[in-house]
Amino acid sequence: MSIVVTGATGPLGRQIISSLLDRGVPADQIVAVGRDIGRLASLAELGVVTQRADYDDPGSLQAAFAGAEKLMFVSGSEVGKRVVQHGNVVTAAKEAGVGLIVYTSIANADTSTLVLAAEHKATEQLIRDSGLPYVFLRNSWYLENYTAQLPTYLQHGVAGAAGDGRVSAATRADYAEAAAVVLTTEGQAGKVYELGGAPFTLTELAAEISRQTGTTISYLDLPVDKYTELLVAAGLPEGYAAVLADGDRGLAQGELAVGDDLARLLGRTPTTLAEAIRAAL
Repeated sequence: MSIVVTGATGPLGRQIISSLLDRGVPADQIVAVGRDIGRLASLAELGVVTQRADYDDPGSLQAAFAGAEKLMFVSGSEVGKRVVQHGNVVTAAKEAGVGLIVYTSIANADTSTLVLAAEHKATEQLIRDSGLPYVFLRNSWYLENYTAQLPTYLQHGVAGAAGDGRVSAATRADYAEAAAVVLTTEGQAGKVYELGGAPFTLTELAAEISRQTGTTISYLDLPVDKYTELLVAAGLPEGYAAVLADGDRGLAQGELAVGDDLARLLGRTPTTLAEAIRAAL
């Protein structure tokens, strides 16, 4: 059995490969694919097969997917280019006769109004139209989106445009483990998983940080445009700031809250907000 993992130079792809190894998949049956082959050297040292491929280069994708039984398709990071890039991946997978394509999508992709969701929804349709057996892993936000900002939160508090909306965030490691479970168990074709951890509000995020640090942190809720302006003032490019603020708009409307699919795949409770904060402090 050959499992090809795209995006292997990125943190999610790399963690999926680690989870596959932890589940007993032989290293020589895993193909790690990325644009920079040099960044795959540590995986090659473990016995993982490495292959250079670029979402913008259809020929490289066809070569990387040759003989693959399963394709772990980690979505690209270049917002605005992903429909074309993902189309190249799907076409190459079909030409290679891949037996199953597992795609990392976004929570509630079929109904979400988030700007980030549009390319995921389009990609899901491309995969359906290809006729390939598929699984959609609709991941909500990463807990790391929040824990990485702890120094900022401790200095300035938590700000956003999420209102009382709840986000089912989970760690990257938990999403990776769930992907590995899907890739190594039978009967997955056609399934759509809405993945995330126990939901929380940004007010609850601030309260948990306060509890663990002994420093009183509050949540400042802003209109979407004002939050965008705040992010730009903090140094983010305007386009990126607008996407982040739009994410909070969707969060406020419940578009990033999901059920317990992640817990069922893992066979345990996903890492909690409190545990993630404790580990990051």
